[in-house]
Amino acid sequence: MIGEQEVRAYRRDGVIVVPDVLGPDVLARMRQVLAQLVAESAGVQEHTAVYDLEPGHSAADPRVRRIKAPHKVHSVFDEVVRSPRVIAILQALLGPGIRLHNSKLNLKSARYGSPVEWHQDWAFYPHTNDDVLAVGVMLDDMDLSNGPMLVTPGSHTGPVFDHHDREGRFAGMVDPDTIRPEIARAVPCLGRAGSISFHHVRALHGSALNTSDRPRSFLLYEVSAADAWPLLGLRTDWADFEREMLAGEPVLQPRMKDLPVRLPYPPPLKGGSIYETQSTSAKPYFTRAA
Repeated sequence: MIGEQEVRAYRRDGVIVVPDVLGPDVLARMRQVLAQLVAESAGVQEHTAVYDLEPGHSAADPRVRRIKAPHKVHSVFDEVVRSPRVIAILQALLGPGIRLHNSKLNLKSARYGSPVEWHQDWAFYPHTNDDVLAVGVMLDDMDLSNGPMLVTPGSHTGPVFDHHDREGRFAGMVDPDTIRPEIARAVPCLGRAGSISFHHVRALHGSALNTSDRPRSFLLYEVSAADAWPLLGLRTDWADFEREMLAGEPVLQPRMKDLPVRLPYPPPLKGGSIYETQSTSAKPYFTRAA
């Protein structure tokens, strides 16, 4: 699916977009499952283990901003990350042994959709080395008007920015005043539905409000080299951790790399999702829906 040119671009920029990885049949299946999940959210009134709800969500007007761990909610989302095309790209970027750590499906409804403030994934889940990336599956066409992910090229080789608030608590975002040059250099990840982005765990990124009249659904997987071990410990039990090997063999000896790390402590005022964690900030960068 990719060659040396794309691998070099990923090493240089910390992000690539590979067009048309998924075909119309699997896209249709995922959209059908997603529509059913959103419809079923009418029966809940607050965040659950599956749903992270938009402000203003109601039974009459269901609004979901995230499906949590979709690869555990429905098999179609697990099948996608294990598909031969996706595995081939991941092995080209990370090596033969790769492991899935988590997933989420971020939704931005038309003329709405919560933005995601500027951050580095590394601030949330540092590992023993940084051969870690996020796979971003575009379930809808993604253009400048519907809140695409913005990434600053080369930021994955720079500093790990402070993601804490003035009181010293983890806030899940960077003060935008401290990264104005990086924001100015950011580029959008655009593509047709079925295209997939791959961005490095230390790449600075965010996304704006969806101002279009079309939805924007973005399925994300957190994937690492098999010898990159999470510094914060396992999120699941051992059996589940082993099941999330995508290719190659598991290893018990982590590969250590001298990297800058700030741990996400003290805990944020609000947890449960990046949206909740970032909601306490007094200095958002992106405009929010009324």
